[in-house]
Amino acid sequence: MAPQAAQPSFLATGRGKLTLTLLCAIAFLDFIDASIINVALPAIRSDLGFSVQDLQWVPSGYLLTYGGFMLLGGRLADLLGRRRVVVAGTVLFSLSSVVGGLANTSGMLVGARLAQGAGAAMMLPGALSILTTMFKEGGDRTKALSVWGGVAGGASAAGVLLGGLLTDGPGWRWVMWVNVPVCVLVIAGLYLLVEGEKRTARLANFDILGTVLVTGSVLLLVYSLVKAPDVGWGANRTIGGLTGAAVIMIAFLLNERRSSNPLLPLSIFRIRGLGAADVTQLVAVAGFLSMFFFLSLYMENVLGYSPMKTGSAYLPLCVGVGMAAGIASQLIPRIGTRPLLIVGLLLAGGGIYWLSRIPVDGHYLGDLLPGLMVTSFGLGFAFVSITTAANANVEPERAGLAAALLNASQQIGGALGLAIFSAVATSRTDHLVAHHTAVPQALTSGFSRALLVSSFFLFAAAIVALRAANSRGEVADTPAAATAPEPATTR
Repeated sequence: MAPQAAQPSFLATGRGKLTLTLLCAIAFLDFIDASIINVALPAIRSDLGFSVQDLQWVPSGYLLTYGGFMLLGGRLADLLGRRRVVVAGTVLFSLSSVVGGLANTSGMLVGARLAQGAGAAMMLPGALSILTTMFKEGGDRTKALSVWGGVAGGASAAGVLLGGLLTDGPGWRWVMWVNVPVCVLVIAGLYLLVEGEKRTARLANFDILGTVLVTGSVLLLVYSLVKAPDVGWGANRTIGGLTGAAVIMIAFLLNERRSSNPLLPLSIFRIRGLGAADVTQLVAVAGFLSMFFFLSLYMENVLGYSPMKTGSAYLPLCVGVGMAAGIASQLIPRIGTRPLLIVGLLLAGGGIYWLSRIPVDGHYLGDLLPGLMVTSFGLGFAFVSITTAANANVEPERAGLAAALLNASQQIGGALGLAIFSAVATSRTDHLVAHHTAVPQALTSGFSRALLVSSFFLFAAAIVALRAANSRGEVADTPAAATAPEPATTR
């Protein structure tokens, strides 16, 4: 049997490059919509009459359904066909973007954002599993995952940049409408470049109970985390929500052990390094995603930047992430993913620690740019490495599920981080204001404290990453238990 290294490179072909561009465009759409709306929030509030409390549901509504339906989207992609599920998700994403741009009430916009998140949850795991199955193990897959990781790391910063340009330009509604032409191109590209697949399961055999339990658990968890800073971490509502989410998750795991066709075959966690990669992703994203939130507030509310200037401030970070992703793709075959992942997380943590020292009279070149550039290289290394490590030992029939687990970790981590660090920042700011500290100083101190704790999360993620797989871009032999076939779902 000829070694896999002798196979011709799909990535070297024009079709391969177009396919990778298409898949990364899907990832970019989904990742960017988690952050593009943030800079537009003041304009949205003024135009649609949102209350301060309800305004948080514009970004959080997307996060809620994105994380809540991610596992379902990944499993549907594996069982019903990846292209079919990604196209359906893209159609839903596009239609909800149109509705959101046309919204004339706050409820209409929040509903559109909830639908957008559900569409994204169908798109992302399917797109990543298409990538890992079309680009074979070895150099092709390493390079493809490196590009994907760079897109994932830079999309949040690009979202803030694009959101500022659109809000100050044609208006906040274009933050939603800009998705539509891209979605049209994505759907056309999927039919031209990606072959359709036959279903491997019937809906009658689908794990309906498991679907309801895990979706309910994640939705309740994310909802409770989002609301915790408002109602209080010690409130009965918060404790009850988090406890309920844990109880439902335990019921889901018990159901999966007994189901003949589980939504989440628990044997997937026997794949070496997969669980560690997911936990690393969760903890790391909790730390780094909050950076954009607090730095944007600092630039607009303390330094007086416009939305466009705030967005433009992240442009060097986008460049740095792209450069780091390119370097990572060259280093992974030589040193493996684990050393690069740990170094990346330590760099990102160090950069955010640097940013936590922001002064009330800060300057971009001296107080923001150095920390942003250090962080950018850390994020580029970390995202490429963790994506490669999480997919290293996954067989094709579980690629969608593995992708869903990794991306669900990202959404839950983002919700967890914003909830924790918002409480940290608010507590510090309220304490100082109560002691008659000037508002700019109090805000800066609160943002600084939140960024400091964020950096600690990145350092903790580096410790967890010690247990991640050390892949060099090739699929290692998996234990028999990890690769045992699932029960047949068709006859």
